[in-house]
Amino acid sequence: MLQTALKPGPAETVAESHLAAYRFMLRARLLDDKFAALYRAGKIHGGVFLGRGQEALSVATGISLKKTDVFAPLIRDAAGRLAFGEPVLDAVRTYLGSALGPMRGRDGNVHRGHPKEGLLPMISHLGAMISVVNGILLARRFKKIAGTVGAACLGDGATSTGAFHEALNQAAVEKLPLVLVVADNQYAYSTPTARQFACDDLADKAGGYGITAHSVDATDLTACLKILGEAVAQARSGQGPQLVVAKLLRLCGHGEHDDAGYIVPELKNSALGRDCLKVAEENILRQHWADAAQLAVWRSNIIQEIEEAVAQVQREPTPDPFAEEWRAIASEHLSEGNELSKP
Repeated sequence: MLQTALKPGPAETVAESHLAAYRFMLRARLLDDKFAALYRAGKIHGGVFLGRGQEALSVATGISLKKTDVFAPLIRDAAGRLAFGEPVLDAVRTYLGSALGPMRGRDGNVHRGHPKEGLLPMISHLGAMISVVNGILLARRFKKIAGTVGAACLGDGATSTGAFHEALNQAAVEKLPLVLVVADNQYAYSTPTARQFACDDLADKAGGYGITAHSVDATDLTACLKILGEAVAQARSGQGPQLVVAKLLRLCGHGEHDDAGYIVPELKNSALGRDCLKVAEENILRQHWADAAQLAVWRSNIIQEIEEAVAQVQREPTPDPFAEEWRAIASEHLSEGNELSKP
């Protein structure tokens, strides 16, 4: 089950909203660091994909949504997941293969979620989730459920796929309340954007679909909260799909198996190479919204929370291949021998 995220309410001040977002960013960063350490220690099977440098964009997406909305995060969206209400235990249990996790230890460690509660498990990061969100938004329209927004995240490389074009075209024609968040992190894995698309800016693609585009510096939490908040509000008010293109640089490899040696030093030393977490911290201190001692307390408390979660999950069982019923959870009632499957 999703937990109730401590999101900023309508009466909260700018300071309170920034501090709430910062704490989600910090929790996501420290959780990623722990997963990286566990991976290097051989405790995690499969890949580990960090959101380092993308936390401001991710948290702004998750924190701008309501509990009744739909969110399709990707492999680098730990901050957005946490802001939307995903418990730390869900992430830890999935990475460590606990049978008590949301996917029961059956699936890859990035494919986790609670579909009935609007948090979608990722199928693929290559544009495939847009059509899934479209389908849910259409279903809710048919059921006359109003006020829902669907947010789908993807990287710059996904904008070169057919899945992106077909789904965005459908969303535009149907005027769906879709917010499409593109993390333009300068590389599709190791392929630079200059080898992916010829337009000057991915936001230029919006005009061809007849939808609204927004651009944002994703190293700046303040800018991300503003732009994502506006995009979600416009989609919710019936203004159709919103394309948000965020410029940033991935501050790590594609996964922990990748040393990112292909990222050129010029980009690392540019404004795009700023660490959004450090930028947010500096802004908090400059605005006197919190002091260094308070930041240190938050960091210490979060580290303790993560360590306790990992210790708990390491004591939990993994699936027993001889006892597990390897059928889709959603179709268990259709299985032979189940009383509900009998005519």
